Amino acid sequence: MDDGDAKAAADGGNNNNNNNNNNNNNKVIGNSLVASSGDGGGGPPCKDGGGRGGKEKGRNKRGLVSFEELPEYMRDNEFIRNYYRCEWPLKQAFLSVFRWHNETLNIWTHLMGFVLFVVLTVANSVRLPQLADFMSPFIWNFAVGANNASTNSKGIFQAGQSLQTDIITSSSGPLTEAGGLLDDMYSSTTTWPFYVFLCGSMFCLLCSTICHTFSCHSRPVSLLLLQMDYVGISVMIVTSFFPPIYYVFRCSPHWQLLYLAGITAMGVCTAATLLTPAFSAAKHRSFRALLFMAMGLSGLVPAVHAVLVNWDDPRRDVTLAYEGAMGLFYIAGAGFYISRVPERWRPGFFDLAGHSHQIFHVFVIIGAMAHYAAAQIFLEYRSRLDCDLIGR
Repeated sequence: MDDGDAKAAADGGNNNNNNNNNNNNNKVIGNSLVASSGDGGGGPPCKDGGGRGGKEKGRNKRGLVSFEELPEYMRDNEFIRNYYRCEWPLKQAFLSVFRWHNETLNIWTHLMGFVLFVVLTVANSVRLPQLADFMSPFIWNFAVGANNASTNSKGIFQAGQSLQTDIITSSSGPLTEAGGLLDDMYSSTTTWPFYVFLCGSMFCLLCSTICHTFSCHSRPVSLLLLQMDYVGISVMIVTSFFPPIYYVFRCSPHWQLLYLAGITAMGVCTAATLLTPAFSAAKHRSFRALLFMAMGLSGLVPAVHAVLVNWDDPRRDVTLAYEGAMGLFYIAGAGFYISRVPERWRPGFFDLAGHSHQIFHVFVIIGAMAHYAAAQIFLEYRSRLDCDLIGR
């Protein structure tokens, strides 16, 4: 081979190398464009049937994916490795309530909590005096009918008729008195603060259930539902203050107004802060939890005040025990939420059951039930007391 042929061969080799490099660069640029085109801007687009659960696609079901396959906006907890729903249609997201994935227990814990509080609300709205009022016309008509029948009888039944009349006359007075006593017991104390707490709890639990069910649909829906979830938590914390503050300071309206206005203002500010889209990111998890904890811990001020003004109250220790338990459960739940324990100790092992958010949900339900028990004591006890008797 002469010098000309060698030079031509070298030039040809260089051209081929340049072409290969250009092709590789084009592939890299193309892949980058594809990756950046998915919702979230930082993660890959969702692929139906990928990851775990992909074999179910043939049965007209969406597949579950791994954490690495999620768009950036859906990446919240890197210690939960698999079983994610990724950008599912709303219908499939709704039907996924009855499927097994890493949000199933998050959905059902608060869904069952919502149903529980609905039942409690209905049960508390049905009062014994209402049942007595419903039954009394039937009891009275039966007695009058029996009296008329005995009046039309022969003289042999006159003694029985006289005895029956005496029984009716003697029993109607205590029955009416008992019904009036029950009516006074329930009407003497305003019940709306108690129902404000129940409605706030139901709103929070329902918002949480909806969020965990449909946040897998798209980025705009996910952001909207997360914000709704934060508002629900704020509402639940605020409304939890209404029964204890209203009933403990029932005879001190200025303290009622001060404390209830204060916690309501804190709730509005917290909700407004968390409605900022940036604070929905996973990196602000601790900040969100600390805001909610600050709202709850602000209740220490009226709690100490309540202890002082009720120092000789025999029910003080019982209500303090319930409210203390509520605070401990809420703080423990927030601790699991922030630390992401136990899944951080063994990533992937708690994907379906036992991870921190599920534990957080359970503690929220238990804490709300402890507060419900305390609110029942406030309601029942205050219905029997008068401000003049209390001396405040």
